[in-house]
Amino acid sequence: MSPSLETERPLVRAPLPHAPAGAVAAMPAYQVIRRNGAVTPFDAAKIAVALTKAFLAVEGSSAAASRRVHDIVAGLTEQIVAGLTRRADAGRTFHIEDVQDQVELALMRGEHHKVARAYVLYREERAKERAVAKAVPAAAPALRMKGTDGALVPLDEARLATLVEEATSSLADVSGEAILTETHRNLYDGIAEDELALAPILAARTLIETEPNYSRVSARLLLDKLRREALSFIAGQPEQATQAEIAERYGEYFHAYIARGIDEELIDPELARFDLERVAGALLPERDLQFDYLGLQTLYDRYLLHARGIRFELPQAFFMRVAMGLTLREVDREARAIEFYRLLSSFDFMASTPTLFNAGTLRPQLSSCFLTTVADDLDGIFKAIKDNALLAKYSGGLGNDWTRVRGLGAHIKGTNGESQGVVPFLKVANDTAIAVNQGGKRKGAVCAYLETWHVDIEEFLDLRKNTGDDRRRTHDMNTANWVPDLFMERVQSDGPWTLFSPDETPDLHDLTGAAFRTAYEAYEARAARGKMKVHRTVRALDLWRRMLTMLFETGHPWVTFKDPCNLRSPQQHVGVVHSSNLCTEITLNTSSDEVAVCNLGSVNLLAHVTPDGLDRERLARTVKTAMRMLDNVIDINFYTIPEARRSNLRHRPVGLGIMGFQDALQALRIPYGSDDAVRFADASMEVVSFHAIAASCDLAAERGRYPSFEGSLWSKGILPIDSIELLAEARGSLDLDRSTTLDWEGLRAKVKSTGMRNSNTMAIAPTATISNICGVSQSIEPAYQNLFVKSNMSGDFTVVNAALVRDLKARGLWDEVMVSDLKYYDGSVGQIDRIPDDLKALYATAFEIDASWLIEAAARRQKWIDQSQSLNLYVANPSGRKLDETYRLAWKRGLKTTYYLRSRSATHVEKSTLKGTDGKLNAVSAVVTAAPISVPESAFGKACAIDDPTCEACQ
Repeated sequence: MSPSLETERPLVRAPLPHAPAGAVAAMPAYQVIRRNGAVTPFDAAKIAVALTKAFLAVEGSSAAASRRVHDIVAGLTEQIVAGLTRRADAGRTFHIEDVQDQVELALMRGEHHKVARAYVLYREERAKERAVAKAVPAAAPALRMKGTDGALVPLDEARLATLVEEATSSLADVSGEAILTETHRNLYDGIAEDELALAPILAARTLIETEPNYSRVSARLLLDKLRREALSFIAGQPEQATQAEIAERYGEYFHAYIARGIDEELIDPELARFDLERVAGALLPERDLQFDYLGLQTLYDRYLLHARGIRFELPQAFFMRVAMGLTLREVDREARAIEFYRLLSSFDFMASTPTLFNAGTLRPQLSSCFLTTVADDLDGIFKAIKDNALLAKYSGGLGNDWTRVRGLGAHIKGTNGESQGVVPFLKVANDTAIAVNQGGKRKGAVCAYLETWHVDIEEFLDLRKNTGDDRRRTHDMNTANWVPDLFMERVQSDGPWTLFSPDETPDLHDLTGAAFRTAYEAYEARAARGKMKVHRTVRALDLWRRMLTMLFETGHPWVTFKDPCNLRSPQQHVGVVHSSNLCTEITLNTSSDEVAVCNLGSVNLLAHVTPDGLDRERLARTVKTAMRMLDNVIDINFYTIPEARRSNLRHRPVGLGIMGFQDALQALRIPYGSDDAVRFADASMEVVSFHAIAASCDLAAERGRYPSFEGSLWSKGILPIDSIELLAEARGSLDLDRSTTLDWEGLRAKVKSTGMRNSNTMAIAPTATISNICGVSQSIEPAYQNLFVKSNMSGDFTVVNAALVRDLKARGLWDEVMVSDLKYYDGSVGQIDRIPDDLKALYATAFEIDASWLIEAAARRQKWIDQSQSLNLYVANPSGRKLDETYRLAWKRGLKTTYYLRSRSATHVEKSTLKGTDGKLNAVSAVVTAAPISVPESAFGKACAIDDPTCEACQ
């Protein structure tokens, strides 16, 4: 058998024997590097030929076998070509070994094990032959690089070695020699400059799964590519600098960067009026080195300013641009800009994605979330849809309350006809979100909320199904139930539940607690007397079960609770919370006149713990500065609609959250599923809450109270820790620990006398992208794997839990076998026998932790938070009973909202025995979905995928 993909003759472009017509024609730009360094055009036909030879060698050449092979090879070739091109980087070249790896992988995935075995043995034989042939080494030919002008110049081997040496400096257990060896394997004579820049990055990436520090190495090598790109663009001619060289030039570069950004109409000219000498002198070039690869690549692809596709913003310039953009109205702008810059660039705190995108630009839309209430008339409905488009254009995530829109069969006075209900309008809102796609940066993201008593609630539950009338489906829109306590009480007692059209029950929309109960029961009595035109009575428990069933099957609608959001709202004196936002952490009032706006940022908890526990002084400093930054957003912000501006300036809400929660637990040696973790959730959130409220109070003393302060819970000395009693009183009881440790009485008195600058201060957002930048775990999430391939808009990235690796090394357990075991068990340590029990508990993944622990920790946080938290729930083996227990517990503990339900998909793991592929072939590629176990993940797309890059929820 000789199924080789490499020959010494030029590659002949010919139609694929078994591939679709046109497959080869679509591949003219790709090239293959042969083992002798020669470069030839990529020819997909050779893959088909090699596969055919391999199959025929094993299975024979009978007519039946040939027909079978014909069909198999066609499919395999298509998979291999797609895999190569999908994963190809900018250089658009493949090494011959990479092509052969893909062939081997396709055979294994297709379960053609005999053929794969023969193919592997053949490759090994050829490798031995080559080794013998190379016993007498020949002089390596001198390689040349093709510059941007097309001229060939000698490849600068010395600079390449310097870059690798810089990248590996001060990092343990990494080898510059290994990176250089792998880099040279992918070099060829005449290599393009861009491809040469990528070669060492890709070489380092292949080693990440064996040593997490290679992620830092990869990032540092990527920095060189970025430096060359930025310096050349600004200078107008090719320039480059090592890290040591840029450290001396960062100030000079910063001046030129500001000027060029203004010329390109990407930076606000006001930034040029700062004292740039003072500001540039505060830049800390060494902080460029703290990124891991995923973080820097994410920054490169999505955040750094670029013109015509060329990035000209270096990381420290990026952080300073954001900081300056947030200080435009400060008295000493430079001092505050430096203060904000130091906080951002330290990764102790990170502003939300819209703030990072737009601060310091000509359109500073810095707010993260917008909440609206849709009116019950055509003008109001289509105004709401237009508002969605305007708000989404500049990267805002949207939450729409649709409860006021009359239901199916309701009377239309103007035409004397019957309404088609809320669903057709939701379809229009869904398509609008996709059309606007957030200014071309990412898919628009919106969540529709409906109260559980709305007569269209059952159709609302079906919106995300893949079956039924597609005109009554919203495949791209998130949906959420807005559930009153009375419904949950009826579920508990197995009582009836009556559905109404809001045009006949208009006050239910604005009522909560006891007032809602009184009005609702009066409408039920009226319906029983035949006085209501549109109504329907169902069994509450049946509707609850259907809600959970659809949540399990489609991931939607989420379950959020109306009464806790309103009874504990500091702003209940001036309005009603009618919904949460896209990510279920914002709980602000909305009306026809006000669109709620929230401005987000997150504290990195990992940066605020030491082996002795929480660093309370550092956390207090971080929170104080962060709150000032968030408050500044409100005044600087670019508002696309007047209702948003009016609301934000009147109430001035912000949402300070946290991220890196599980990293902090692991640093403190606390398993997530434990009482100690629940206590840490309580203690850490108490400190954040105390200092966030104190900081807002201090800002009120300096800048004045927010305009609607009088009459708020704040003005009555009722803080979030106190508002729990309002919910407990309404329900009759609430089983929740109320203990405190700080001087809340003193703070309570200070708030009453001084006031607050912000109506709301805290909300815990998902943080998926900004936590990537900081290199920590998302929000309050448990890790879902310890070794996996993370896929987002920046590509595929091998991610290894560095803390786990450190612990395994300390116990002499980190080796190739351990890497293989982690892959085999999908990144879980629970089933690896030689890992000690204490490490199994500490590094348990999301599906190994009972969901009740997440709820208990969230409940202890919720007592300190004036808004809510994005709480994903993970259930490894969902059942109706388990889901019922989980969501009832969330309600009983007083949680305001829940978010995605995560359950394992049937086919979510990609494995291989191949090495050296950066996880593209051999690491665990875990996609966790809300699809039921019996249904393939693809049936639901990425509706509920963790870190779905097209979803605002992951930002």
